[in-house]
Amino acid sequence: MVVASSSPYFGTNLLRAFLGRKKYGRKKIYDTFSRLRRDGYIKVEKHNHQIYISLTEEGRRKAGRFQVNSLEIKKPKQWDGNWRIIIFDIVQPQRIKREALRGFLKRLNLYPLQKSVWVHPYNCKDEIGLLREFFALSEKELRVIVARDIGADREIRKYFKL
Repeated sequence: MVVASSSPYFGTNLLRAFLGRKKYGRKKIYDTFSRLRRDGYIKVEKHNHQIYISLTEEGRRKAGRFQVNSLEIKKPKQWDGNWRIIIFDIVQPQRIKREALRGFLKRLNLYPLQKSVWVHPYNCKDEIGLLREFFALSEKELRVIVARDIGADREIRKYFKL
């Protein structure tokens, strides 16, 4: 997505996402902006006297890491009848990563079927993809399966008020 930098607050807001919420002087902001550009996170282009700033693919990945704390699964008006089963297999030496992932799954309001098997009734592929990227997990380590029938689901339906 290309964003025109015509807003006087655009650059400052972009940099605050990378720097945190503290106020910084012009030099610090300029240096950070230059570093983001040099490191390949942003691209600056000029067309017809208008400057456009956009995130590169690497920049989108980096920005995604900032978004992980504000993730939420959107609830559609009507449930499609499919369950999203999230399964993960993270090796013992990375147990901290495994526990952190469980914490995120709880915050996203998924239902724990087992320690490494969680369920949600709504599409959460993008959110799980962002978590996969954030935790640097492979498709093999963290999967989303869509299923029509998961057996006795009375308690799970009650949990999600379906």
